[in-house]
Amino acid sequence: MSLTTARGPLGPDPSGRFNVAMPSGLVYVEPFPRRVRGMRGAETVVDSERVVLVHEPGHPPRYAFPADDAVADDSEPCAAVEGYVFVPWDSLDEWFEEEERVFVHPRNPYHRVDCVPTARRLLVTVAGEVVVDTTETTGVYESSLAPRLYVAREHVRVAVLEPSAKRYRCVYKGLATFWHARVGDTIVEDVAWSYDDTTPECANIRGLLCFDTARADVREEFAAGGEP
Repeated sequence: MSLTTARGPLGPDPSGRFNVAMPSGLVYVEPFPRRVRGMRGAETVVDSERVVLVHEPGHPPRYAFPADDAVADDSEPCAAVEGYVFVPWDSLDEWFEEEERVFVHPRNPYHRVDCVPTARRLLVTVAGEVVVDTTETTGVYESSLAPRLYVAREHVRVAVLEPSAKRYRCVYKGLATFWHARVGDTIVEDVAWSYDDTTPECANIRGLLCFDTARADVREEFAAGGEP
């Protein structure tokens, strides 16, 4: 996310603009001064303190390592840095930065999530029934993404919600649980989610609910912002 994906400055649908035309296929490479390890079972496949972070259009950032620091037989050359290789993320079981496990993909140092208490109104209608109508909300402002409103369960008709088996892990926010809505004879699957296991940076939204704009009528009263 952030630089090269979604609405980031080098992504496919940037939210702003540069004052000059940017060349296509631009790749940004920077030092990443952390020890990175990759494990396959009990075997250490990658162990490096000479890591670079590679930002390519349309992709989240990737670690690249000196070839000598990776013993993976499926590594591939990094065209942007001579002598460096990529190791496919999903080919290993666990990744660590220092002693902290990293999930999904390397975290982008330019990605930020601000969880801010607001008085913006959130109105959610599911299958014709109002399940949320409140101005006690938390705005989640996340790099390269449209802002979203989260709401405490005390302001939701939680009686219509049922747990879903779906889970989703966000590298920046944590592990999300999903919820179905049952309104009369209508069931709307995975209409909402909550992060009950958040990263420390997003503790303000722990346990709050957010509703899927594609599965419910969600009206979030955000400012439009100025022209970029």
